[in-house]
Amino acid sequence: MLDPGQDEPGRDALAQDARGRIEAAGTLKHENKWGLRKMAYEIEQRNEADYRWFRFEGPSELLDDLNHNLKIADGVLRFRIFKVDSSSPVMVPPAVGAPAPGASRDRGAPSSHRGGEDAAPDEPATPAAEVEVEVPAAAPDESAAPAE
Repeated sequence: MLDPGQDEPGRDALAQDARGRIEAAGTLKHENKWGLRKMAYEIEQRNEADYRWFRFEGPSELLDDLNHNLKIADGVLRFRIFKVDSSSPVMVPPAVGAPAPGASRDRGAPSSHRGGEDAAPDEPATPAAEVEVEVPAAAPDESAAPAE
């Protein structure tokens, strides 16, 4: 989720940098620009963000590199890295619009991150996965922990 206060070329440069890192060390499977969307709650006094989504395969070193660089990059409000089954379907962007009052925060996205076993029961579902990772089966399980 990128800061909409930054100009579009700046946000595109951040996304292009992440894409370049992914392609240098792994394989980009799918990329999607979801655009500006309202967030469920404010982050850094922002109530909307520019959503970018990547699905890729790569070694745990790539995950560490992305985690480090996205944490320190100006303009990145929030990011998530999920380990997903390579046979799971690619997510489709949710429809833009305000949810109905009392509607679930889960936007219908499948629980593809390790079967939902690491989600706290009282924690609302993340509106969209910004980064999804396909890690080969031989990769150690500790690289699958979500990063922020």
